[in-house]
Amino acid sequence: VQLQASGGGLVQPGGSLKLSCAASASGYRAIGWVRQAPGKEREGISCISTDHGSIYYARFVKGRFTMSRDRAKDTVFLQMNDLKPEDTAVYYCAVTDLCVDITVGPLDVKSWGNGTQVTVSS
Repeated sequence: VQLQASGGGLVQPGGSLKLSCAASASGYRAIGWVRQAPGKEREGISCISTDHGSIYYARFVKGRFTMSRDRAKDTVFLQMNDLKPEDTAVYYCAVTDLCVDITVGPLDVKSWGNGTQVTVSS
């Protein structure tokens, strides 16, 4: 499956962004978001299990990010609120077999989408 992420940009601290990721096909078991900040390893953010629709988040999210899905369009979203400079990163969508492979780790991704840059700066 091919994944196309979009929606990144420059935002001030405290601002919001909504990322989108369109999948070229269905059939994956789980889809999620991962980010990579400059000089750091990739970090899982959130994941939706397509088997039962449950959504999971990494511990650091703490309510600021919300993931959702449009099943009809095979598209997932990541609404990010109260953004902080430390949220600056390239954000990727990815498919996997189990959400724990994204939200808990270690990361085990079957297919990566392109990244979309999010920069939080005043």
